[in-house]
Amino acid sequence: MQIITNPREMQNIAENLRMKHQLIAVVMTMGALHEGHLSLIKLAKQQAGTVILTIFVNPAQFGENEDFHCYPRPFEKDSSMARAAEVDYLFAPDASMMYPEGFQTGIHNGPVAAILEGEHRPDHFNGVSTVVLKLMMICKAHIAVFGEKDAQQLAVIKRMTNDLNIDIRILEAPLLRDDDGVAISSRNIYLSSEERKQAAVLFRALSLTDKRIQEGCTAAEMLIDEAISLIEQEPDAKIDYVSIVEAESFTQSALLEPGKEYRMVLAIWIGTTRLIDNRKYRVPLISA
Repeated sequence: MQIITNPREMQNIAENLRMKHQLIAVVMTMGALHEGHLSLIKLAKQQAGTVILTIFVNPAQFGENEDFHCYPRPFEKDSSMARAAEVDYLFAPDASMMYPEGFQTGIHNGPVAAILEGEHRPDHFNGVSTVVLKLMMICKAHIAVFGEKDAQQLAVIKRMTNDLNIDIRILEAPLLRDDDGVAISSRNIYLSSEERKQAAVLFRALSLTDKRIQEGCTAAEMLIDEAISLIEQEPDAKIDYVSIVEAESFTQSALLEPGKEYRMVLAIWIGTTRLIDNRKYRVPLISA
C-alpha cells in the first residue's frame, strides 16, 4: 500500500492506472476506521482491480459548535487497518492542500440537502458535496462506494453525480450494526457504558416502525409519533428529528404507498453524542 498526501501526485497515479485500463474504486472516509469502513473496502475490492481509500477530516462540513477539533484521528491505526484490508493507495491530504489559500469554489445543493440534516446543520452538505467532488476528480475513480448509514448524504451525492453528469458509478453498501443493534459509527467511542445501552433505542424505534408497517399502518405521522414516544423513554435521549422519506428522493409523504420504499431517518443526542440512523422499508402490497 502506498500512502499519498499530495493531490497532484494522486491524480497522476490515477491517470496512469486508467491508461493501463485499471478499474479504480474509491472509498472516502474521515478516518477512525471501523468494521463499517472495512465492509466498504471489501465491496470496492470485489468491483475493481485498484482500491483507493481516502482519509480526510473535512473542515468544510463541520459547523461552529461541532466536533471538528476533537474528531478522532488515529492515523497509525487507520493505516494499519487499510494495509491489512489490502488497500492499494491511501490518500491522506491535509486541509491546506485540499483548500489552499484563495480557495472559493464549492457545490450548492438543492432541496434534497435542505431538510433533516441540512436543516439542523446548515451548509453541511455543501461541504460534503464539495469535498466528494474534489476527491472524485483527484482519484479519477470509476466507482465510489458509500455506506447506507449516511442515507441522506448518499442521496445528496447521487443527486449531484446525476445532475452534473459525473462519470462515476455510486455503489451503496449496507449499514452494519453491533450485536445490540447500534449502528457502527466512529462517534460511538464518545458514549459511556450507560449511554451505549440507551443508544440501542434508535434500533428499537426503527424496528417498531417496521413492525407497524408490516401490520398495515401507512400514516407517517402516526409511525413517527410512536417512534418518538419510544425514544423519549430513555433519560439521556434528545431528539433532533425523526422523519419518514421516500427512499431515493428523500421527499416526505403523509401517507405511505403500497409497493414503494421508504426510510425512517433519525438523529438523536444520547448525552453529548449525536447519533444518526435509518432503516429502509417496503410497504406491503394490499391483498386483493
